Amino acid sequence: MGEQRILKERVDGGLRRRFMRHLLTDLRALALMIEEGRIETSARRIGAEQELFLVDGNWHPAPKALDVLNSIDDPRFTTELALFNLEINLDPGPFGAGCLEDLESRLIARLETARRAAARHDLDIVLTGILPTIGKSNLGLDNMTPAPRYRALDRALREMRGGAYDFHIRGLDELLVRHDSVMLEACNASFQVHFQVGPDEFPNLYNIAQVAAAPVLAAATNSPLLFGRQLWRETRIALFQQAVDTRRSIHHLRDRSPRVTFGNQWVRNSVLELFQEDVARFRALMAAEIEEDSLSRLKRGEIPDLQALRLHNSTVYRWNRACYGLLDGIPHLRIENRILPSGPSVLDQVANAAFWFGLISALSHKYADITEIIEFDDAKMNFGAAARLGLGSELTWLNGESLPATHLICDRLVPLAEQGLKRSGVTDPEITRYLGTLERRVATHRTGAQWLVNSLAMMRDHGTPSERLNAVTAAMVTRQKDNRPVHEWEPARLEEAGGWRRNFVKVEQYMTTDLFTVHQDEPLDLVANLMEWERIRHVPVEDQGHRLVGLVSYRTLLRLMARGAWDRDAKKQMSVADVMRRDLITIHPEAPTLEAIELMRRHRIGCLPVVREGRLLGIVTERDFMNVSAELLEQKLREQD
Repeated sequence: MGEQRILKERVDGGLRRRFMRHLLTDLRALALMIEEGRIETSARRIGAEQELFLVDGNWHPAPKALDVLNSIDDPRFTTELALFNLEINLDPGPFGAGCLEDLESRLIARLETARRAAARHDLDIVLTGILPTIGKSNLGLDNMTPAPRYRALDRALREMRGGAYDFHIRGLDELLVRHDSVMLEACNASFQVHFQVGPDEFPNLYNIAQVAAAPVLAAATNSPLLFGRQLWRETRIALFQQAVDTRRSIHHLRDRSPRVTFGNQWVRNSVLELFQEDVARFRALMAAEIEEDSLSRLKRGEIPDLQALRLHNSTVYRWNRACYGLLDGIPHLRIENRILPSGPSVLDQVANAAFWFGLISALSHKYADITEIIEFDDAKMNFGAAARLGLGSELTWLNGESLPATHLICDRLVPLAEQGLKRSGVTDPEITRYLGTLERRVATHRTGAQWLVNSLAMMRDHGTPSERLNAVTAAMVTRQKDNRPVHEWEPARLEEAGGWRRNFVKVEQYMTTDLFTVHQDEPLDLVANLMEWERIRHVPVEDQGHRLVGLVSYRTLLRLMARGAWDRDAKKQMSVADVMRRDLITIHPEAPTLEAIELMRRHRIGCLPVVREGRLLGIVTERDFMNVSAELLEQKLREQD
């Protein structure tokens, strides 16, 4: 982005005030440009941005973006927040005959370029909303792209929040986690599409984009997992909102808007309403020394870049975002759709885009003011329901009619989108290919999210959780290469994970995280019962802050019984603290498997607590290594056969 050339990593009060004055000047300049008819009105163009993940040979995030970009040497490929992400920018093109086929072919070509460059570094690429194999250990600042923009963003967010990031997402499972930087946002990858509009038509078209957001998202969900937990059908929505939230908890009720937002009301008269609200509500996260005086340039008959406005706008993350830009020196407005996830296939992505483009075109032709027949609160509630439940959601449509998402999409909206595409000049073969793909996906309930959930369910009784996540990631990579739509994908198979060589490399891949723990002041009797009930041999001891303070093993209890020290009266009096081992040998989750085996052999212990910053994350035991050995033996026998 051009802003990176002028961005200041540290912002003092003087710079912030100068930047804000430029921002207010840009708003006045934009208002004048709209009033004088200087914004392009005659063209309708579409564009896209493709985000993706880089993975290594073990299907885990690979922080090698800079190496891959050096191999590509194309300005249309650029960095993202994390070093395991890439972004591809597609040049805008006219909306009409051949536009969707052109979008698909250009995406395939760019992705093949990325894939070849990644292969030179023994990597591959994945299109997915959230990478199944991503772990919290991948989200340290050492994996942040070393650019002023990202460091400034992280610093500003942490200062505004006043502390760590607390994430709480509840779906089938529940995720409750704390992180110390903006890097959790790097779990997300999207396929962003742009739709150029004129200033006069902007209010109704933007409102229609808001109305269409829910059914489009319901049909496109592809991110049901985060850190192995099954959460929302499109978990990106919840994660992104919390990842860049600058609000602090306070005792008194007060309305405060998140920086990632659907919005709070319809646009009534002008795009300026959105820009003005964002300046009013959200403090500038980043600032820059701006040389341009946009009003002075207008007076000279020149077109300003509106650098301050564009920089501020890039740090307010509306799901449908208004954008100002220049193409060949001509200013324009566009709506950026940020709701769509990356993947599952290029064909699926273009089908999602076609559905959105068609709905906007058809609804804008049919309704001069969409707000007369649907309440804003219904559109907003629909969006949240679609993110949580996908095709399982019930959506409130026009005139208050409530319909299951599947019926609404297949019976009402696909035919409507077809009309919109035809009216815009899109050819019949394109309409059949892309809307037909989306309709079959919805009718069969086989979204990317459902494919992931079904694949994991079929492997539930086989392999470790890490193997299953590796398998679905490997399967995505394979199936994406032939560009079949996701509703035709066969479920992932455990053998696609690559066997023990790829699934037992690090401790975190096979450690047990579903733990039963006790506190040191609890009765020892509880430990004995836990071991019997849950068939476990080691019980970790934690304090109130979930810091590991000790461990009780079955051998300890056996020694007590052998010495006769654990009679009925004694065990009533004994606490966990009386017998727990305090001088523990622990290991880090990213440690190699061989290091874990060597530690257990050298110290003659049967259990290794997995710890980061003093807090217990999991456990590996000698039983885990017996499973590895058994799998290795089975693998060798298969090779001999």
